[in-house]
Amino acid sequence: MELEIQETKENTLLNRTEVHFVLHHPNSPTPKRDNVREELSKALKVPKDRVIVDNMVPSFGVHDTKGYAKIYPSKEIALKIEREYLLKRNKLVEKQEKKAEPEA
Repeated sequence: MELEIQETKENTLLNRTEVHFVLHHPNSPTPKRDNVREELSKALKVPKDRVIVDNMVPSFGVHDTKGYAKIYPSKEIALKIEREYLLKRNKLVEKQEKKAEPEA
């Protein structure tokens, strides 16, 4: 798997760096979100818990995946700003099981 960072932009209002990337993964399926976070953390030299992969879109017929990620200065800032479902997808918070309500 080869990571190519296409664009990096500083978003000072939300205190984060926004990254557009392309993953080249010949002869293999679309990589898991956790593996992409790890590759981005290595490439950008930041801890994995500060990287949030927002979306990934695989290209049909080509072994490339385009994506968008956000890098925060700390995990606490990411927990305050990011939406709950993205935090769950990136495994920064645990999924909570829904409790069955007892019938009366």
